[in-house]
Amino acid sequence: MIHVGILGCGAIAQRRHAPEYKANPNVEILGYFDPVEERCQYMVDTFGGKAYASYQQMLEDPKIDAVSICGANKIHASATIQALWAGKHVLCEKPMANNLQECQEMINVARQTGKTLMIGHNQRFFPAHLKAKEILASGELGEVISFHSTFSHGGPEFWSIDKSGSPWFFKKDGKALGGVLADLGVHKIDIIRWLVGSEVEYVQAFAGALNKCNSDGSRIEVDDNAMCILNFENGAAGTVTASWTNYGDEEKDSVVYCTKGKLIIDGKGCDRLTLQYREGGTDVMTFEEGSSNDHQVSSGVIDEFVESIMQGRKPLVSGEDGLMAIHVVTACLESARTGQRVHLQKDALTAAYAYV
Repeated sequence: MIHVGILGCGAIAQRRHAPEYKANPNVEILGYFDPVEERCQYMVDTFGGKAYASYQQMLEDPKIDAVSICGANKIHASATIQALWAGKHVLCEKPMANNLQECQEMINVARQTGKTLMIGHNQRFFPAHLKAKEILASGELGEVISFHSTFSHGGPEFWSIDKSGSPWFFKKDGKALGGVLADLGVHKIDIIRWLVGSEVEYVQAFAGALNKCNSDGSRIEVDDNAMCILNFENGAAGTVTASWTNYGDEEKDSVVYCTKGKLIIDGKGCDRLTLQYREGGTDVMTFEEGSSNDHQVSSGVIDEFVESIMQGRKPLVSGEDGLMAIHVVTACLESARTGQRVHLQKDALTAAYAYV
């Protein structure tokens, strides 16, 4: 039995982490910490366990084996590092951290402590994405040439626990990573990197606030739309777009163009995979709808985290995967700021293993 604590009791904790831990027969939730006491009490009343007086008290509890980090983006790195040093396995929500250096330190501490570090990129576990990865890795469609992937919805104010109209997502808080690229784009950057099977070499991007306003009418401080061109080391190139200004149905579609055909992932919740072959013919596969803000199903993230701990293996979405996604996000934001192409640091992972 793995005993779990949850830091942060907002939407992602209430709708995904806690219910999925509760449903896993190998897990017992021992408790929660959130600076908003009412949120903690809701979790206690709904899922069982207790409210800790502080995060430190949670980490000092010797019964806690693992921690989910579900707080604001700005604390992901510091909270993860504290938990790892306290001897806890960690599932950290995306985005992994605020910058490359924080990611490197998180990976290094996980290696030093021998504890599991997993990042919550849930779209890896969508059945259509898993099948797409299998097909592309098999070579059935040949080599990847290009791609387009998008993730868009109406914005965090529509699903956040904070109903003020100006959620923390809209604030630029020092060096904290925020905006739609870090919220939604990071998912698609991770998916495309995984599907292409190569590392991003350089990027060029736009990111800005085109429409979103705070409740007082002022324009938000972070990007609500982002368009990124990613160029991979293996020669593949394409686009990733993210938007908080899609006021229709949520979109998570991806298209991958290959030398022997085309792969399309679309439908409600990415539940359809279409293969169109260069020599003719089309195959259409349908799957269970992936989890979304409007349709919560088991994401697979919690079960993978638990299984990786029990089996003593690296999780499907490792700290290294989280680092590379953040590396691309921050490079895109730098490109958007300067208007220039930005090349990624080739030794980013090597530096993580040697980080002091």
